[in-house]
Amino acid sequence: MNSCSQGALSDSVRRSYEEYLTGMEQEGSQWGHWVARQERLREAMAQLFSTSPSEIAITASASAGINAVASSLDFDSVRNKVVTTSLEFPTVGQIWHAQEKHGAQVVHVRADDDHTIPLSRFEDEIDETTAIVSITHVCFRNGAMLDPTPIIELAHSRGAMVLLDAYQSVGAVPLDMSSLQADFVTGGMLKYLLASPGVGFLYARDFSTKALVPTSTGWFAARDIFAMSIDSYDPALDARRFEAGTPPVPSLYAGAAGVELMLEIGVERTRAHVGVLVDQLRAGIDDLGGTVVTPLDHQGPMVAIAATDENAFVAALEGEKVITSCRDGNVRVSLHCYNNNDDVERVLAALRKHRHLLR
Repeated sequence: MNSCSQGALSDSVRRSYEEYLTGMEQEGSQWGHWVARQERLREAMAQLFSTSPSEIAITASASAGINAVASSLDFDSVRNKVVTTSLEFPTVGQIWHAQEKHGAQVVHVRADDDHTIPLSRFEDEIDETTAIVSITHVCFRNGAMLDPTPIIELAHSRGAMVLLDAYQSVGAVPLDMSSLQADFVTGGMLKYLLASPGVGFLYARDFSTKALVPTSTGWFAARDIFAMSIDSYDPALDARRFEAGTPPVPSLYAGAAGVELMLEIGVERTRAHVGVLVDQLRAGIDDLGGTVVTPLDHQGPMVAIAATDENAFVAALEGEKVITSCRDGNVRVSLHCYNNNDDVERVLAALRKHRHLLR
């Protein structure tokens, strides 16, 4: 019950690592195969997002993608403000604050006690000096899900771009880039995309980002990666310019296998299936007298439960062979396509046995 940290290992992902190792053993350096696997992953992500492969960069992590975006912005210009929120993953805030030495002014929009953020708070902060609005889709601490559409529309109406961190939603919540119209979307493959650590993605909407050229770069970001030029900077014209050096090759194999499996299962089907399980879990926690801190009308696949001692609670649940995780005083239970009603009942039975840890 811990897909918000790491998705379950599938047969296809295990086989993909075996394929990589077999190739290493039989042929050694397989650059042609490795580059082809990266393109296979790029195409799978484009299919997942209903967009073109030219708008997908394959990165080593979400942090790598956000750093590339940050390096492409001119904070010496009139637009030097970064508007972000109190719901972000640490890497997001850290990267934007690191740009303060280059002139960035970082503003955090605060969430209410129920972990929601009224649109009016964004209206107060996004103005003609805003370069980019950086928001998370689902908060890693409490499972609260923002509706990005009105924020994107507001930012665009005031001339600002939007970066959406979809790490805790991609693979569990449908994301269609043609309708979403975010300028950037970032995340990774190890959670609801069922792959493993070491590989992420950055969607860059060509219409609004094609003029941006990152200074954080590497040879895989070149227009021709095999040109091997050292006397010029010739970045790719598509989203590949946001990539960097040699990719984490084993993770490319796992990434492609995981994303292709989710495409086969279907994210729409997963969203509907998980929604039923979340309702079942929330109802059971209410019956136990527990508190779900995830807002009822703003939730993704994660349910955060208030705990008196989050670490002790996670350990107690592990003793019942129920694997969860915790953040910010909450136990996180995350459901995915492979979970079922019996799993939820097992979680509720374990919570009932250790209900003294419920807050």
